[in-house]
Amino acid sequence: MNEAGRDAGEISRDMSDAPVEAAEWGLVRPYGDDTGDGKVQVSFTLPIPSNARAEAAARDLARQMSIERPMVVHQKALGPHFTFFIVYGSVEAAVDLDSLSVEERPYPILDHREVDRRVTAALGRRAIIVGASLGTDAHTVGLDAILSVKGWAGDKGLESYRAFHVLNMRSQVLPGDLADRAVGESADAVLVSQTVTQRDAHIDHLREFAGEVYRRGLQGRFLMIAGGPGLDPAMAEDLGYDRIFGKGTTPGEVASYLAWALGGGAAPREGGEET
Repeated sequence: MNEAGRDAGEISRDMSDAPVEAAEWGLVRPYGDDTGDGKVQVSFTLPIPSNARAEAAARDLARQMSIERPMVVHQKALGPHFTFFIVYGSVEAAVDLDSLSVEERPYPILDHREVDRRVTAALGRRAIIVGASLGTDAHTVGLDAILSVKGWAGDKGLESYRAFHVLNMRSQVLPGDLADRAVGESADAVLVSQTVTQRDAHIDHLREFAGEVYRRGLQGRFLMIAGGPGLDPAMAEDLGYDRIFGKGTTPGEVASYLAWALGGGAAPREGGEET
């Protein structure tokens, strides 16, 4: 344990993302020109042509959203039948930060060497990681950012770790094919990346894979991890996954979680319902 109270190899033991400099909480309101003025900016699209009536409709909608003194600061036609708006105004609502419940990260962020050491010590071999984007999702940017050597924002991906053997199935993979590959490779963890959120396609695809795992009786065979900008970590239990990562997740966070979970910090889900 070093002077900061961390074990060797730990970059951070701060388990939450809350700013450490915040001295007190209480009620807060949106900030625009002055503290507590409640200024907000929202954007939306209405299925109507861009004209004066459309602007009036945007202001009226904003008032129904409890935005006071709404101003349409941007209006742009999206073809002949749709209009995009940005509306500025103020709200009376405030947030009581003391009443919020925020999940703390249960594992520390580790450096490369410590991830490799912990995974190897736990398994006695390299961990097998299978990743894919499911169904109609053709995007691989997020998947590649986590898995590939190049990583994201200077943080190298899982392929750069000696402790991981990574198999990237790329995009538009069927849930059954992903389950087949996970079983065939004796995977320790399956990573599912979902980017497309139209009509909740990302949720549907995640449920389809969880259902496939359930129907085959594979619960507990491997860690089930999902990630994407439209996902909330709090959705993990409902969707039947061990961990869900949201927007801004770095490869180091995923690697640290794997080292912690595979080392006994968290066991793969045993239960779950068929979806």
